[in-house]
Amino acid sequence: MRLLVTGGCGFIGANFLYAMRQRHPDWQLVNLDKLTYAGNLGSLRALEAEAGSAYVFIHGDICDRDLVSALLAEHAVDAVVNFAAESHVDRSIDDPAPFVVTNVLGAQNVLDCARRAGIKRVVHVSTDEVYGSLGETGQFHENTPLAPNSPYSASKAGADLLARAYHETYGQDVVVTRCSNNYGPYQFPEKLIPLMYTKAIKGEPLPVYGDGQNVRDWIFVDDHCRGVELALLKGRPGAVYNFGGAAEMPNIEVVRTILRLTGQNDSLIRFVTDRPGHDRRYAMNFDLAERELGFAPSVTFAEGMSRTIAWYQANSVWLDEVQSGAYLKFMDRWYKERS
Repeated sequence: MRLLVTGGCGFIGANFLYAMRQRHPDWQLVNLDKLTYAGNLGSLRALEAEAGSAYVFIHGDICDRDLVSALLAEHAVDAVVNFAAESHVDRSIDDPAPFVVTNVLGAQNVLDCARRAGIKRVVHVSTDEVYGSLGETGQFHENTPLAPNSPYSASKAGADLLARAYHETYGQDVVVTRCSNNYGPYQFPEKLIPLMYTKAIKGEPLPVYGDGQNVRDWIFVDDHCRGVELALLKGRPGAVYNFGGAAEMPNIEVVRTILRLTGQNDSLIRFVTDRPGHDRRYAMNFDLAERELGFAPSVTFAEGMSRTIAWYQANSVWLDEVQSGAYLKFMDRWYKERS
């Protein structure tokens, strides 16, 4: 397999590349990443050192038609997995435009370049947030109507619909995956779990939106990566697959778990004004993925949180570089050494 992974320097993309290298050492992995603030070359230092010529990094934008087309041809790519996206809801509320550009136009460009190049399969990685918000009961199914409530989720829904259209109109082999909240190593510290961890270890107040009762279904990133791999290898053309962690939990309980694991207490919790359009509850039904792909989460929330906190504790240099911005200087040095 010669695989193009877009957004491979991000949290999930980096974990996916490590997983594919481990499970498929004969694959050629090509990583295209724009290296926005959330892309970190440092996350892939070990992969670059170990994989040699089996791994290639290209700095670039999925919106660049000429670049994407050239990469597909130059590396004789068999399949594409599109992780590249702007993904932070709060940032999308502040400025929706970059989300529309990357998440909609970028996804369309990847689809179109792959179609014209005759690529065998495109896996488009999406999110449960396209479904909107649930009440106290029920779950999201693949045929649940899309009802996004933030600029971020609306941009992802737009890309999902384009993926469907490319399959229906052109017969393109596209598979869409939608996943619940990820956590694990290499997650950028603006997200809930690493943000709360970094504040807890410093004894700083932990800001919790609203009443803290917004419920999310948490999945350890390795389980999500396994789901995407299964969709790549076994997915039905044109299908949508939900992946969940079977771990529904209010945000406040996630925060309390972090406090316990870091030896802190609940006195650090501060409830703050809720963000606009904050979805109340997500819950994923992944029966279809279990039936057709053999997917099921293997890491419990308790185990996953222990592993995640242990990783951050063992990789304080990585975390310090991200928080200080030093990782950006590392990327500048990386370019100069290879220019």
